Amino acid sequence: MVRFDSETSSSSSSSPSLSSPSSDFRRKYDVFLSFRGEDTRQNFTDHLYAAFKRRGIITFRDDEKLETGEAIAPELFKAIHESWCSVIVLSEGYAFSSWCLEELSEIIQQKNEKGYKVFPIFYFVDPSDLRKQTGKVQEAFLKHEKNFEDNKEKTQRWRSALAQVANIKGWHLSNR
Repeated sequence: MVRFDSETSSSSSSSPSLSSPSSDFRRKYDVFLSFRGEDTRQNFTDHLYAAFKRRGIITFRDDEKLETGEAIAPELFKAIHESWCSVIVLSEGYAFSSWCLEELSEIIQQKNEKGYKVFPIFYFVDPSDLRKQTGKVQEAFLKHEKNFEDNKEKTQRWRSALAQVANIKGWHLSNR
């Protein structure tokens, strides 16, 4: 079971626990759950979501129907803004999804501009591969750069967001 009792970034400042966000400001959701559905929906993410529910943590996660669309739904950006924090399940295929990278970009922007809390879970991926963008991540970005060759700013924003989230202390799940 993953516990979210304190801030996990490299800063030493103390912050409220996830299970009891600050009472002066209540958002619609406690957690925005970001993940690549085909990698983790039927296993880890479903278990994590169920655990949050049991603990009374109000969690937004997209449903399977949303993933079939071409562009990210405005409802997802709205849900990010209406959440106290994001839990990002970074799987091997996460970087292949432009949808996930668009979410991640917005999450990191909220973190940088408004102090939004971000809790990464490295699900069988090495944060250094995300940071250095090697291996599968490199393969994913070669695909994105070809598909979005007329919008290099977008892929640069995605690269930056991925590198930033890889620098946040999080939880590591692996075979080790």
